[in-house]
Amino acid sequence: MKDLSELNVNILKLLKEDARRSPSLIATMLGVEEEEVRASITEMEEDHVIVKYATILNWSKVNDEKVTALIEVQITPERGRGFEGIAERIYLFPQVKSVYLMSGAYDLLVEVEGKNLREVASFVSDKLSPIEAVLSTKTHFILKKYKQEGIIYEDREDDQRLVVSP
Repeated sequence: MKDLSELNVNILKLLKEDARRSPSLIATMLGVEEEEVRASITEMEEDHVIVKYATILNWSKVNDEKVTALIEVQITPERGRGFEGIAERIYLFPQVKSVYLMSGAYDLLVEVEGKNLREVASFVSDKLSPIEAVLSTKTHFILKKYKQEGIIYEDREDDQRLVVSP
C-alpha cells in the first residue's frame, strides 16, 4: 500500500462528496491544472484506490419492495487461510451486498438484499447456514434507513413552535 499525495487525498474527498464532479471543477476547487487532476484520477482508478462510482438511492421513495438484512455470522476459520476463504464463498452469492470481518461477538457481518422476507430467510437457511465453517447466524432486518454513507434520507422539518420563556 502506497501513501497518497495530499492532492490525491483532496481529490478523493471531493469525489466522495459528489462523484459527478468533473475534473475541471475539482481542479478549480483545488487550484491546480485540470490535466493534473485527470492524471491523478486515472492513476487511482488503475491502482484500484477508486474502485467504483456509485449512486446512493432512497429506495423508500421508489415503488420497489426490497428487504435488506444484516446477518451476524460466527465461523470457524480455515487452517492456513483464516477467514478469507469463507468470506469469499459468502460474498460470491448475488444476494450478498457487503461482507465485513468484525471484532467482538461474531466474525462476519453480511449485508443481504432480497425481494421479501421469505427470500432472505431462504438464503440464510439454504445457502449461508449449510456452509461447513458457519457455526451460527443472527439476522436483523432493516426497517428504515435514516442515514447512509453520510447522506440523510429524510428532509428534516424545522421546529415551528414559538419559544416561550418565563
